[in-house]
Amino acid sequence: MNSRRSPLQMVRTAAGPAVALFVIVYFAGSAIVGPNGLTSLAGYRKARAERLHMLADLKGARAVLEHRASLLDPRHVDPDLADQITRAQTGQIRPDEVILPAN
Repeated sequence: MNSRRSPLQMVRTAAGPAVALFVIVYFAGSAIVGPNGLTSLAGYRKARAERLHMLADLKGARAVLEHRASLLDPRHVDPDLADQITRAQTGQIRPDEVILPAN
């Protein structure tokens, strides 16, 4: 009964747990410091806030365009807007002229 192991047997016995520990440490490090980890969470929150602000601006612009499109409805065109568009396209607006929207 030889209770002493050879160095090669000890390395073989320790290799499996060492590889498993390395894999666990790698994934834990990626979860904390990686590109999608906890350290980048603040950047995601800031980008989300910026995009929400941009979305609000785009919704406002869309509402303006929808209103203008409703004024150009073929069944009932707003006469002031039609006059404004016609004068702008035919070059009848002078540089010093001020056009006030009817809204």
